[in-house]
Amino acid sequence: MEYIAADFDMSEAIYHVLHTAIKTIYPKYYPKEVVDFFCRHHSKGHILDGIASGNMGVLMRDGMIVGTGCFDGNHITGVYVLPSCQRQGCGSQIMDCLEAEIRKKHETAILDASLPAACLYEHRGYQTVGHGVYELENDVKLVYEIMEKRLRVD
Repeated sequence: MEYIAADFDMSEAIYHVLHTAIKTIYPKYYPKEVVDFFCRHHSKGHILDGIASGNMGVLMRDGMIVGTGCFDGNHITGVYVLPSCQRQGCGSQIMDCLEAEIRKKHETAILDASLPAACLYEHRGYQTVGHGVYELENDVKLVYEIMEKRLRVD
């Protein structure tokens, strides 16, 4: 497996990874309104912005995109892996690459953890430093953990 910078030709495949993961995994943890929110948030325009930032990458296996990750400053903004490729080290490999990039300029990494991913982050040394709440339609609230990990000591 190889983690490489995303380019615009990959946008459809990245969209497929994001939406397949969200629609397969998130309904086990969240109500429909939250799943719909994440699908809207990870729009094609949002993906193009991530690619344009230079901070989005993809994990390739056998010539196929199986995962994606993105960051902004020291904030990891997304890590998604196709459900058929989960529990095979893909998420960890993406996180290793994101943390290596962030470590170049920052002492800590921060992320907003979804329920399905919080355990992965805890195992990587992230600690909960707060909780966020995002109000959605139908009085549904998306509650998430804000997590942080020290990457280097200066």
